[in-house]
Amino acid sequence: MLRIPLALIFIQQGLSKLPFDPAVGAAFGLSPLVWWFVAYSEVLAGIGLLVGGAATLYKIRELPYAAEFGDVLTRFSGIVMCCVVTGVIWVVLKPESLITFMLTDYLHLSLWVGGLYFALRGNWVVAARKKQEVAND
Repeated sequence: MLRIPLALIFIQQGLSKLPFDPAVGAAFGLSPLVWWFVAYSEVLAGIGLLVGGAATLYKIRELPYAAEFGDVLTRFSGIVMCCVVTGVIWVVLKPESLITFMLTDYLHLSLWVGGLYFALRGNWVVAARKKQEVAND
């Protein structure tokens, strides 16, 4: 229930930055290279989160290494999401303190925590499979 909305928010935010225009990034004080990475990272992280989740579907996860690939893709997408949101917080929002940020900007905090969740947790299929293998040994 968390994966799809989080992925859609990132995809939508990335698509709103396309077509690529360096002048928009310059308005935020970002170089064209950084702005390009932000735009495409948002789109690809959202797509990666969806594809990583699709690897947990019954027929797909039975393919060789599909579940493991989905787990790695989910974790990598979560890391990218954390990096992008951290950049937004530091460069654009510039909060006075952590407490002020946590109390006033729940949206970016929620996006960051969602990315962190998927970066640390990955997919449940791989964890369940490893737990079952340990129990069988």
